[in-house]
Amino acid sequence: MHLLDLSIFVLYMIAMIGVGIYFMRKNKSNEDYFVGGRNMSAGHIGLSVVATDVGGGFSIGLGGLGFVMGLSGSWMLFSGLIGAWLSVVFLIPKIYPIAKKHQFLTFPETLNFHYNKKVALVAGIISLIGYIGFTSSQILAGAKLASATFPNFTIKEAALLMGVIAVVYTVIGGIKAVIYTDTIQWMILMVGLCFIGIPIAYFKIGGWDVIQQSLPAEFLSFTNVSWLTLFNWLITIVPIWFVGMTLYQRIYACRDEKTAKKAWKIAGLFEWPVMAFMGVILGMFARVAFNQGMFTGIGYAPGSEMDAELGLPLLLTTVLPIGFIGLMMSAYFSAIMSTADSCLMAASGNFMTDILGYFKGEGKYNQVRLSQFVTLIIGALAIVLATMMQNVLDLMLYSYAFMVSGLLVPVLGALICKKPSSKAALIAMILGGGTTLILILSKIELPFSLDANFFGILIATISFIVVQNYSNYKQKTWQN
Repeated sequence: MHLLDLSIFVLYMIAMIGVGIYFMRKNKSNEDYFVGGRNMSAGHIGLSVVATDVGGGFSIGLGGLGFVMGLSGSWMLFSGLIGAWLSVVFLIPKIYPIAKKHQFLTFPETLNFHYNKKVALVAGIISLIGYIGFTSSQILAGAKLASATFPNFTIKEAALLMGVIAVVYTVIGGIKAVIYTDTIQWMILMVGLCFIGIPIAYFKIGGWDVIQQSLPAEFLSFTNVSWLTLFNWLITIVPIWFVGMTLYQRIYACRDEKTAKKAWKIAGLFEWPVMAFMGVILGMFARVAFNQGMFTGIGYAPGSEMDAELGLPLLLTTVLPIGFIGLMMSAYFSAIMSTADSCLMAASGNFMTDILGYFKGEGKYNQVRLSQFVTLIIGALAIVLATMMQNVLDLMLYSYAFMVSGLLVPVLGALICKKPSSKAALIAMILGGGTTLILILSKIELPFSLDANFFGILIATISFIVVQNYSNYKQKTWQN
């Protein structure tokens, strides 16, 4: 990387840490640290939501999908649009008034309201584990980008560097630092991709005629994906909008219900079509560049084995002129960090409020400094996990699947049932999350190539219905 590009990149990183220091001085309580004083606007929240949900992990992952399947990879984020808009209709109207009245800080506190503290504790543990994994996926995405940009860095060294930067400014700044930097970072990414990355890459690879000649015809189709793959994406990504701690924190941070709904509508549209198509198109451009031998000089000749997720960062570092490389790398690093910081905040909130709060209660443990220390420890764990993994998209989807299978059914039970059973919720969380985790770790070949998440949700649903009906039956018997 040229000195000018490196200077732009370093200055950007220093600026992000500066934002964290600025807000560190303004955080007076856990409410400031975790939900930004409950007075954030729709614009900031909407951009923060999409930056968190898509971020650099899905950006790099979408580039990989574009590299291997073309335009059809964009359907993955269509499920994000569905999830966001379903939340506007069904989730926010039910959750926001209760959260505002009772001053909730975390997602499991909602379950505590509808069920009991034990349910909230288990939900906090599931959410904590899931978000440590999700944070790791973002750090790994940053490491892949860094190793493509700086060839002297190994993946592990890059993961350590990216992890430290993300953890430091999240620890010191809290949710306001996260939301405001998300807004800045997402705007940089949008402008960078729309007006720099895509146009320059398009002309450098030879334009439309070369794209048509170099790519298989199915890459330019929207049907180059199986119904089973679409189904697996839907059952993994749509439900996360109902159980994601990062999303609940942003609901709580909105100044009113109308603001929250508007923010979620904005986020949905930015997910699909905006980010979905930008990601896969750059991945397709990377495939064209690979086929033409543009990566030969850096060890990836046409026909050689190559990690599809490296295609997008290699494309940008290959085709962009001096000055623009630093700007675009800053844009992608910022997108990755915007998700990593939000997931760190979520995991920290789960531990402080739902786990430590369960055992120690309120008081001296519920302080900003302890929250910062917990965030630091969780960040360190995420960095260690990132150095042990290889595929960004797999790690993200596994983390999603574990949280969804453990938490979705109790949330739906709280939204639908008049008197949901705490025992039903507890059993559903343990069996659902446990089933998915066992299937993922054991790598058992599943029927019809269905996602492990499907079986976790199925087990959770059956167990919840059985226990809920049994509880209703016992209650009626006791009343009679």
